[in-house]
Amino acid sequence: MSTETSPSPDVAEGKRKALFRHLLLPIDGSDLSRRAFRLGLELAKAFDARVLALHVVPPFNSIAYMTEFLVAAELSYSKQAVQSATRYLDEAKKLAMDARVPCECRYAFGELPHQAILEAVGEHHCDLIVMAAHGWHGLNRLMVGSETQKVLLLSEVPVLVCR
Repeated sequence: MSTETSPSPDVAEGKRKALFRHLLLPIDGSDLSRRAFRLGLELAKAFDARVLALHVVPPFNSIAYMTEFLVAAELSYSKQAVQSATRYLDEAKKLAMDARVPCECRYAFGELPHQAILEAVGEHHCDLIVMAAHGWHGLNRLMVGSETQKVLLLSEVPVLVCR
């Protein structure tokens, strides 16, 4: 009885199926997220994969006091938030072009960034998330929460966390 196995036809012909084909790379404009983005690009290049750069814009939280003022403030906030998102994504697109990695860029408004990230995984059929961990500890972590931790707990695809 032999325990040898023959290679699959794809491997025998020199073709290998890549481990990951579509990486989701969330960016928030921080140095840590840019570093994670660059690492994600290196992985994508190694796997001959494509990437989705995603920036989640927190919505303007409003209250029902001084409604006219708040509407004007919300419009101003939204305009500035979209400009920031566009700037981050333009930088991501340039890095991807320099690395010769196919890259789609999106931004989404979302009160819960981890939820927007997980929705993008399903919508765009991503099979790996590469994201930064800011390394908050103690009270900061309790007060602000860790979006990375939430993604780790809820994701159905692998998550590579960069520090």
